[in-house]
Parts: sequence; structure tokens; C-alpha cells
Amino acid sequence: MAKSAEVKLAIFGRAGVGKSALVVRFLTKRFIWEYDPTLESTYRHQATIDDEVVSMEILDTAGQEDTIQREGHMRWGEGFVLVYDITDRGSFEEVLPLKNILDEIKKPKNVTLILVGNKADLDHSRQVSTEEGEKLATELACAFYECSACTGEGNITEIFYELCREVRRRRMVQGKTRRRSSTTHVKQAINKMLTKISS
Repeated sequence: MAKSAEVKLAIFGRAGVGKSALVVRFLTKRFIWEYDPTLESTYRHQATIDDEVVSMEILDTAGQEDTIQREGHMRWGEGFVLVYDITDRGSFEEVLPLKNILDEIKKPKNVTLILVGNKADLDHSRQVSTEEGEKLATELACAFYECSACTGEGNITEIFYELCREVRRRRMVQGKTRRRSSTTHVKQAINKMLTKISS
């Protein structure tokens, strides 16, 4: 049995956008009406994605942590779900600043993330259009989903699976470039030695 791939995912967004509800809906297929919005929790979950067993560690951030805490979470994570509430324009406007902090902390690497507009069941109170969400996702160069943790509409499982796939693709690419660069160094070292010998 092959060792399962481990993926660290972190969920960010303003308090009250439904981060915990999304994670719980993904893990249990249920909706929890009440939970403490100030708690941060880490969940472990195993799933088979594209015939490979993946162990996810999902960090559900409280959404009101201080800067140092938040930066620690950003360093820890490999893939990120940035969540906003479609009925709360302010939560949508916080996404780009969050992404900028992520870029700063993760550079020179590109950040692997997915943008999620939650509470799609509250369409009548919508403040952020689907098109705006799509446009922002294009700017962030990431996938975009609209869903409802409450009703389960939208493919919530797919959000987490797709993020795992992205993290793994990214790792494979980085693994290849790392190997390539080390062989280049070896070649350069040998060439230098040969130059010295022949001169």
C-alpha cells in the first residue's frame, strides 16, 4: 500500500462567512447551525482522489486571529480556500488583501488557492454577483466556486479535492525543477574541474 500524500489546507476569510460550516459540510455532509466563531480547529480527513489516497489536514481559522497567528497559519498551509459571503460585500473586499499577504509570506512560490463564495442559498440578499466572483478568481488565477454550506448546493467536496489536486500538481512541478537545478550544478562543477585540469 503506497503511503498517502499529505496535504495541508487552510481556510481563510472574515469571521461569519461560513468557514467552519463549509469544512463541517465537507467532512460530515451536515450543516451545523451553532458553533463558536472564535475557535480555530484542525481536522484530519482521508479521501481517495484520482485513485490516490490523500490525507488532508484542514485548518479552519477563526477569522479574527492577530497578524502573527495568521502569518503562522499561512506559512503552515500549502493550499488555501479564501471564503467570502455573497451577502456581505465587505467580506468579498477582504479577499484581495488576504491574497496579497499570502503572496508576501509564500514568495517566491505561487500560492495555491481556491476562491469560494458561500451562502449561495441567500440569493435574495446577494451583494456580490457571480460575475464579480469569477472576475476576481481570474485576477487571482484560481478556481472559483459558489456554494451553500447550509443547503449543500454547489460542489463542496470538489472544492477540497480540486485544491488537493492543485497542491500535488504544484509539488510535482517544484520537484522536477529542484532535480533539474541540482543536475545543472553537478554539470557546472564537473566542467569547472575539467577546465582547471586542461589549463
